[in-house]
Amino acid sequence: MSGAVGKPAGGPYEWLQRGLALLEAGEAAAAATLLARAHAEEPGSTGVLEALARARYDAGDVAGAAEAFRALTSARPADDYAHFGLGLSLSRLGQFGLAAEHLAMAHAMRPDRPEYADRLRQVRATIRARQSPETP
Repeated sequence: MSGAVGKPAGGPYEWLQRGLALLEAGEAAAAATLLARAHAEEPGSTGVLEALARARYDAGDVAGAAEAFRALTSARPADDYAHFGLGLSLSRLGQFGLAAEHLAMAHAMRPDRPEYADRLRQVRATIRARQSPETP
């Protein structure tokens, strides 16, 4: 820790590096806390924003992840991973229509990524199941 109470030592770059290491080690909640600090200091850094979105998702803060991924898609509209992350987050929040839009965008950008196609299929199947009348 540095001299300031509650402020980690170093700066945004070091916080990003430590946050990524924590995320890799499975410490997503700790990573999210550190990466939120880095994002507050460097709000224009899309690399920090992406890491924060991932950490929030892995920590179970799906709404926070969706918010971060949404900001990332605004900053980098051609980023397939940002759309995929937003689609995953929205599907976990039960917003299947919006999730399908972002997953379809990610799949259109990177049709070679099987996980994009798989998740899009799952969300579309959920939408169809919710729209079809129940059979006895």
